[in-house]
Amino acid sequence: MTGLPRLLPPPEEKKHSQHLNAHVGKHGRLPYRDRAGTLIRDIESAGLTGRGGAAFSVHKKLQAVRDSAARRHRVPKVIANGAESEPASDKDATLLWLSPHLVLDGLQLAAEAVGADTAVLYFHADRAHDVGAMLSHAIRERQASSLDRIPVQLAQAPASFLSGQETALLNHLAGGPAIPTFTPPRITERGLGGAPTLVQNVETLAHLALIARRGPRWFRGVGTTEEPGSMLTTVRGYDGQPRISEVPLGVPLPTLLPELPDNSAVLIGGYHGTWLTGSQARELTLANSSLSAAQARVGAGVVITLPPDRCGLAEVARVVRYLALESAGQCGPCLNALPRIAAALAEVAAGRARQRTLDDIERWSGLAAGRGACRHPDGTARFVGSALRTFAAEVGRHRNGRCAAAATEPFLPVPRSAALASSWRS
Repeated sequence: MTGLPRLLPPPEEKKHSQHLNAHVGKHGRLPYRDRAGTLIRDIESAGLTGRGGAAFSVHKKLQAVRDSAARRHRVPKVIANGAESEPASDKDATLLWLSPHLVLDGLQLAAEAVGADTAVLYFHADRAHDVGAMLSHAIRERQASSLDRIPVQLAQAPASFLSGQETALLNHLAGGPAIPTFTPPRITERGLGGAPTLVQNVETLAHLALIARRGPRWFRGVGTTEEPGSMLTTVRGYDGQPRISEVPLGVPLPTLLPELPDNSAVLIGGYHGTWLTGSQARELTLANSSLSAAQARVGAGVVITLPPDRCGLAEVARVVRYLALESAGQCGPCLNALPRIAAALAEVAAGRARQRTLDDIERWSGLAAGRGACRHPDGTARFVGSALRTFAAEVGRHRNGRCAAAATEPFLPVPRSAALASSWRS
């Protein structure tokens, strides 16, 4: 793939963190603009969208924060979101470990673009011993070189599925539980400390730092016209090991997953994503314009193929139990529907389900979608619905007391905390 990787060291280099001198030698000094709006216009021309899952236009968020700050006469805040609370993803932790200065560059440039006086880098508590230590070292390097215009604070996200959602993030930074809240107002109007706040995924900020140096045309040198640029992906094949690759948007899924027989199952987008059959996936690309036909989205770039010797229903039941435990517990769909769906799926996986059980899952999923205090029920319902379609033949076998799987050990990654009570209170 010509011109890649952009964000990570090339494969032939050792997998160690890039220190400041090496970073500056490769990318040059931090290109502050000092002119209002110029970076925002370049980001608009580049067509950069968020790489955290929502794929929202980055220039619109930057402009919204800048406009709100001017209208309300408040100095805004900027937060780099590296919580990566999706268990199947490892791209943000890899980026923070290998290229911390690219993310910190993007954080400084985003702060300049909106006029912020506060910058926070929010990362997962489970990575405090490695990523956290490396980020602390990188910040000290930058302080010693007087590179940054505003100081950067580090903050740890709780080890919970919802802690990376932007309103959960703000609640936690304000001293509350890391659970999503009802909106409005949008955080671009009133966020951290009541000030307009920009929250961007760490990969998004790394792309922003490169666009500031090399320009929109360079960024559009890969990807598609509608969805330009590259993105980091976490790909898991039959061996279950995560492989972090930077690929152009629009790459054919078979390029990422050479093992793709018709009867295989592929998960796109993580645990709020969509299951597809191998025959479906072979016809699609890693682009929302392509995946939308299969009711799927790129999300945070998670692509997993399930080995043929694993039971898809058992895997789904285990993940949905985790998702039910990880809910914020603040609305009916999370309190009632998700636990019932999880229990019913366990019955299906155990071969004890009747048709009424399947009807109940469909009904509860319909009641959960669109009615929650946040999008957790919607994502879980999408995951469940696509699983029942993709594993329909396996559902039939299980109802007859049979299972096609030869292996019983778990495949999809689920934190050990899933076996305990819900962690949202931490």
